Amino acid sequence: MKIVNTENSEHYKWGNDADGWHLLESEELSIIEENMPPNEKEQRHYHSLSQQFFYVLAGVAHLEISGNVFEIHAGSGIHVPAKEPRQLMNTGTVNLRFLVVSQPKSHGDRVSA
Repeated sequence: MKIVNTENSEHYKWGNDADGWHLLESEELSIIEENMPPNEKEQRHYHSLSQQFFYVLAGVAHLEISGNVFEIHAGSGIHVPAKEPRQLMNTGTVNLRFLVVSQPKSHGDRVSA
């Protein structure tokens, strides 16, 4: 066991200039902290097996799920069941920082929508 943070966790880049850190990565559970700059968005997709929970740490997320757009403020989160198409966006003027909890892990389970 160890205490984890963005300083000692595996880092990766995605999109145009977004960052992610694997805080926990196992077959059954994944927890990732991500930083998304303004005007960034992920590709619309769904996960065949993984359910996810998005929790906003700073900024405001806009998450489109199956055609409905949810505005999620810091200190709030939303559950996305498996097989629900989604797209996370930062339409604000400040960086969006959030956690993505996936069960089971979502790596290799992503399908373009």
